Amino acid sequence: MAGGMPDRTFLVNVFSQVDRDRSGAIDAKELQSALSNGNWTAFNPDTVRLMIGMFDRKGTGTINFDEFGSLWKYVTDWQQCFRSFDRDHSGNISKEELKTAITTFGYRFSDQFYEILMRRFDRSGKGGIYFDDFIQCCVVLHTFTQAFSQLDQDRDGVITIGYEQFLHLVFSHRV
Repeated sequence: MAGGMPDRTFLVNVFSQVDRDRSGAIDAKELQSALSNGNWTAFNPDTVRLMIGMFDRKGTGTINFDEFGSLWKYVTDWQQCFRSFDRDHSGNISKEELKTAITTFGYRFSDQFYEILMRRFDRSGKGGIYFDDFIQCCVVLHTFTQAFSQLDQDRDGVITIGYEQFLHLVFSHRV
């Protein structure tokens, strides 16, 4: 995912359009209305909250202008990534395209696991994952991989944990 930071004047204009209440900060509802899947469907509110949480350094539930610049670059980079894996230009990621993307990111999963990912992130139920859900899928995988890696001291891909520790692992992450 490559791409430089957009020009400040451009970002100021976009930020002022998204900040509809002129509060100087963007909340999840404002951000959701500004983001597009490219298919006239609303951006997944869970993905929007996840992204706000990633860039909200002060823990206010909103992002200021500087945080918005980082988020804008993040979304733009994901957009380029999404387009590169949407090989048939359908506007969504099929199971095969998802396998290609996830494998490119360094993961090795069974076909059964890709079925689970498709069921979880294909909100339309039509066999394709839209842009917003693709971001969420990749961020969730990355977040849980990091959490798992912290417990996998010997790097063998296996951890032994108790039930409460497992629940702590799952519930302590914003995904």
